[in-house]
Amino acid sequence: MRWDVFAWAAIALLLFAAEALAPGAFMLWLGFAAVAVFVAVWIIPGIPLVVQAAAFVVLSFASIQVYRTWFRGREQDNSDQPALNRRTAALVGRVVPLERAIVDGRGRVQIADAYWDVTGPDLPAGTPVRISGGDAMTLQVEAAD
Repeated sequence: MRWDVFAWAAIALLLFAAEALAPGAFMLWLGFAAVAVFVAVWIIPGIPLVVQAAAFVVLSFASIQVYRTWFRGREQDNSDQPALNRRTAALVGRVVPLERAIVDGRGRVQIADAYWDVTGPDLPAGTPVRISGGDAMTLQVEAAD
């Protein structure tokens, strides 16, 4: 009985199961590395345990680099609403009146039922401003033309 063959098969299956339970693509690539070591140990008997472990580590790093280089960048959002879950990005370009004047670079606008802090040039309340960007709950604005 070759325990190392069964051990690498079990490790690969456990890593794939962990990926299924908590998806994130990380364990999947470690599982691929374990499968490669499993195949090597199955085909070439007598590989020392230290060499097996070293091969697993090297193949894990290599497989994660393959994921980061070739697959991670291709998972971009191609939806018809790319700013759907990025509220500040969805508001860029919108023109709204200032609810509270911008004094010393800080003011406030109301959009629907939400109040947003804004930064921009000093302007009086009621002035229409265009949202030019945002960071978390603070919007950057400029005077609308």
